[in-house]
Amino acid sequence: MILAEKIMKLRKQQGWSQEDLAIRLDISRQSVSKWESGASIPDLNKILQLSELFSVSTDFLLKEDQEDFSQFQKYPEYEYEEENELPFMESEVSQNSPSRQVTMEEANEFMKFSQENAIKMAAAVSVCVLSPVAMIILAGMAEYGKISITEDVAGSIGVIVLLSMIAGATAVFINIGMRLDKYSYLEKESIITECGIAGIVEQRREQFEPVKRNCTIWGVVLCILSVVPMFCVEVMNGSESGMVLSVAGFLGLVSAGAFLFVYMGMIDGSYDKLLEEGDYSRQKKNAKRKSEPLAGPYWLLVTAIYLAVSFLTKRWNLTWLIFVECMQYGVVYLPWLREKRNNKLIHYLL
Repeated sequence: MILAEKIMKLRKQQGWSQEDLAIRLDISRQSVSKWESGASIPDLNKILQLSELFSVSTDFLLKEDQEDFSQFQKYPEYEYEEENELPFMESEVSQNSPSRQVTMEEANEFMKFSQENAIKMAAAVSVCVLSPVAMIILAGMAEYGKISITEDVAGSIGVIVLLSMIAGATAVFINIGMRLDKYSYLEKESIITECGIAGIVEQRREQFEPVKRNCTIWGVVLCILSVVPMFCVEVMNGSESGMVLSVAGFLGLVSAGAFLFVYMGMIDGSYDKLLEEGDYSRQKKNAKRKSEPLAGPYWLLVTAIYLAVSFLTKRWNLTWLIFVECMQYGVVYLPWLREKRNNKLIHYLL
């Protein structure tokens, strides 16, 4: 095993990203990336620092015939009351999720797939956000007598439009999801990439950085501005129909922001998956695996409650807020509650 592979493996044993290692060595993340891709090698001083940091000998780092990692302690920065009490249950990861080799061809195919389908996925999410707009406008206009149809008819037409839009978006989700399924191991299993892949992925991520920055900025701006239409109507003492249209404007701006976030996230996430960083580090893969059985039933229950409340109250212009609140609960509170069961696990995750 060459030096580049040893540095990468030792870094991942500690649960560190390339940025984490770079901070400890007082160098740039690009330097670490070049080391791990084999594009350059550390100088003598950095070899000594790596030796101390990973608690290994310089001979182990430099001699290719030395590959036994079992003798080295993982997570040396922390102490545990029991030998098997490792953060993120590392022992469970190593036993149940053996590392899978990722070839250069697989990595390139995955990055290409993510780039080609990011716009489709982002558009489908935006359509879901916009799906209640027709129903809100029709129901609101009918309630205030702005259109010559009853509220029931308006609500029915709105539901048809909503379900049609969601059905179309769901078809996109299913299509992309089924094609993405062959890469699911990148999210669930520990991986080992071929030499050179890390450097290529880092290079592409650097090239994507300006796009990521712009998407993040404009996504946040659009979400902040989304309340402006409703605020303006309120300040100007607008009519009830004006308030209905302002809600539609709110959803339109939110959908545009969601588009940017999803587009950026899918592409940037592909880089994190291949580098096992961020939400796809080995530790978080293990934590996420424990919450998967709850996700499906939770969202089925949310959908059932939303439809039941909407049909019973016929207040489709308001019941969409159920999804907003449940999304906040599901994304923020449930993971926190799961991690709360183990205080030590929370300490390392956060």
